[in-house]
Amino acid sequence: MPESTLLATAAGVVAGALAVGIVVLLRRLALASKELGTDEERATYRTLHLASRAATHLRGGLGGAGLGGSGLGGAGLGVSGLGGQDAARQDAARATKHLRALLGCDTLALADASGVVAVDGDESLAPAAARLAAEAVESGRPQLQRRVATASGETDAAAAPILVGRRAAGAIVAFASPVRAGLVRATGEVADWVAAQVELGELDASRAALAEAEVRALRAQISPHFIYNSLNAIASFINTDPAKARELVLEFADFTRYSFRRHGDFTTVAEELRSIDSYLRLERARFGERLQVTLQIAPEVLSTVIPFLSVQPLVENAVRHGLEAKEGGGRITITAEDQGAFAQLTVEDDGVGIDPEVLGRVLAGGPPGDHVGLRNVDTRLRQVYGDEHGLVVETNVGAGTLVRMRVPKSQPGRSVDARGLDGRMER
Repeated sequence: MPESTLLATAAGVVAGALAVGIVVLLRRLALASKELGTDEERATYRTLHLASRAATHLRGGLGGAGLGGSGLGGAGLGVSGLGGQDAARQDAARATKHLRALLGCDTLALADASGVVAVDGDESLAPAAARLAAEAVESGRPQLQRRVATASGETDAAAAPILVGRRAAGAIVAFASPVRAGLVRATGEVADWVAAQVELGELDASRAALAEAEVRALRAQISPHFIYNSLNAIASFINTDPAKARELVLEFADFTRYSFRRHGDFTTVAEELRSIDSYLRLERARFGERLQVTLQIAPEVLSTVIPFLSVQPLVENAVRHGLEAKEGGGRITITAEDQGAFAQLTVEDDGVGIDPEVLGRVLAGGPPGDHVGLRNVDTRLRQVYGDEHGLVVETNVGAGTLVRMRVPKSQPGRSVDARGLDGRMER
């Protein structure tokens, strides 16, 4: 075959392959465009995507908290320490970048009530942004200013206050040449959206503070009456059985150290049971044979993470309100069962029981009365795991009480502070 024919044939093959490749590429582009939807759908997706990206960086506040006590720092949303301030500033900068893309402006500034926190774009506009933000915060209304001087000329600016309730928490300032009515309205809408994210952050902070207050309430439930009785029981053994007295002193020290530890909102089933063992040893020193205890613990659940002081108050409730008032005492049965993805813990006593109507009012939010431990534990479990994980209580007057809690065995993101697991005295 002549060389010219070979070259023509090869050129034809190459041309055909290129044509097929172009057709395939165009078809893929057409399908991809179809999958993305209409222009309106693509614009909606982009808007929601940018808003979602910005939201992740706004839930901790506007970034200026903790920098002198003004602005959102007064709301308790700041991160203390220099490292926390840097992290807050970085979050504000990331949020500002996404908000600028959302508004499509040349430069965007995000400010808390004390001044500019972050600028994305022309940073020389920071002083003008601080002034406009202060005016928006003071007036509580959007501001528009034409011909703002920049390093390279002039621009326009629209500022909108971030109103959290009745409080102006900061402002958004958008710069563009020119600022049209649509950008002014959009800036106001974005400021309202940012305010909603800050409010959600404040709600998260309030929930955390509430959880800490409930832990303090549970610690306070360790009443002077119990401490007095424990020390009195220890004193009764000092002369008759010094070794027993020493053992009880160590149990008392272990119990109080665990109950009043300052680190960690979570613990393990094993550590909670260890504290309960110390508590029951102290109570048995007082009750003697009137207090019987049965433990049925599955080893697989010992490492399960649970809220700190979530089982011990149930045991204390059984002793104080179930058995102490019962003539002749009774028995407490503590069970920890492996139920696949969950661990179930129950505390049962054969004491005097509780009126179901009274218990219902307590768990529904009424006055806790003598059952503050049950109420607080139930509330904390619902906050951490959801309403479906609240306490299940079976009781009646004269029929004893069974309290059941069920928690997930796997809890990603929840850790136990090792400082809460050390420090037991050597026996």
